[in-house]
Amino acid sequence: MIRLSIPLRQALARLSLPVLIAAAFGTMLLGKADALLAERARMALADMLSPIWAAVQQPVRAARDALAEAQALWDMRAENARLREENERLHRWQAAALALEAENALLRRQLSWVPDPAPAFRTARVVADAGGTYARAVLLAAGPNHQLRKGQIALDERGFAGRVTEVGSRSARVLLATDINSRIPVILEGSRARAIMAGNNAARPRLQHWPEGVVPREGDRVVTSAEAGAFPAGLPVGVVRWSESGAAEVELFAQMERLDVLRLFDYGLAGILPPEAVARPEPRAARR
Repeated sequence: MIRLSIPLRQALARLSLPVLIAAAFGTMLLGKADALLAERARMALADMLSPIWAAVQQPVRAARDALAEAQALWDMRAENARLREENERLHRWQAAALALEAENALLRRQLSWVPDPAPAFRTARVVADAGGTYARAVLLAAGPNHQLRKGQIALDERGFAGRVTEVGSRSARVLLATDINSRIPVILEGSRARAIMAGNNAARPRLQHWPEGVVPREGDRVVTSAEAGAFPAGLPVGVVRWSESGAAEVELFAQMERLDVLRLFDYGLAGILPPEAVARPEPRAARR
């Protein structure tokens, strides 16, 4: 092994940086003077190093694939655990539903229950936000001979949306549940308490006039009531939500902002008072 003296090593250390800078400038000048030679040298170096890079990339790629596979297996394990828990929960709900179905069938047989006939319905497409008299209404294209009439119930694929208020020869207008003119008798399924769902031109109608001593609970399911024969019972409406101001509201199941197609059910209920049922003030007695 060749040993260099300390002064010689210090001199080489001082010369290394200038030599490298000179070599770099020389390479740049050579590349400017002869571009073809520089390109050939660059490609020759690339050809020489490409097998090395390919050999190095194989274990790196294999390690990356192994890590990705391990991550996928870990995610799959967590997903399987979640699915097993959900499957068990669904089995419990299925058992409860079967038990309730059997109990319901037994009670119906004992009461000689006569089920309500299935209502007829027609499907119509929403073509415009109707506006006009109502702030929250939609216009439906029904086509000729549509057999629609006032009072029919409008539902989307999730729940109650509104009621038909005006009918033309090729169209119909539906008053939505969120309109300030809308008043829907409802039942809170948790307590079986009756209330009125009043529209307020906002996304969530408000609950009013529930019985004294009953407070709507957050998350309670809300369905229609057959009170006064205006609506059929049991149509899904939404769930109870308490606002920051302390008002009981209903988060509707129906997607009011994205209504595209509505089903109009005929339950045989007009829901609109006839003229003779509207209270009129009695005439005052003539002065003598």
